[in-house]
Amino acid sequence: MARLRYLDPEDLAEADRDLLTRRNNLFRALVNSPDALRHFRFGHWIRFESTVDPRLREMAILQVGHAARQPYEWSHHIRVGREFGVTEDDVRAIMADSAGEESTLSPLERAVLAAARQMERDGRIDEATFATLNEGLGADQVVQLVLAIAHYCGVVRILTALEIDVEPEYQTYLEQFPLPG
Repeated sequence: MARLRYLDPEDLAEADRDLLTRRNNLFRALVNSPDALRHFRFGHWIRFESTVDPRLREMAILQVGHAARQPYEWSHHIRVGREFGVTEDDVRAIMADSAGEESTLSPLERAVLAAARQMERDGRIDEATFATLNEGLGADQVVQLVLAIAHYCGVVRILTALEIDVEPEYQTYLEQFPLPG
């Protein structure tokens, strides 16, 4: 159960109602502080303006959610990831790679996932992983990828601290692709 009340547009001042064009539980909780939510929009840049391959980006975000065992992030980005080319096989590969099992992922894809796990766990990326990312993406996209991973490491902490509930329409993703216990 969420620690804050989920607000709807009619609960807000007229000037703040546009903040809930996306009526997910995260935004409905964060809009308890309209100005804070206004400044929380970095995720929009990550999703629509970053030049990192969208499939790789979504796989990194999924890895953060999986590594953090954060059901809201995991379920939401399984759905969002589909819009950007992430397949069910990719989701299974993330789960396998996370468990140290073999997968069909390329070295760059495995490095993206490793970077996300490492940053979620201790904020660092080891030298070998960083070298693979830098070789495969170049400096500009490495910076963008690190920013995306760092942002979503923060998002999973917000979701967990505020105990944001997974909406019913996302539960099916958790049933199909369960997080580790």
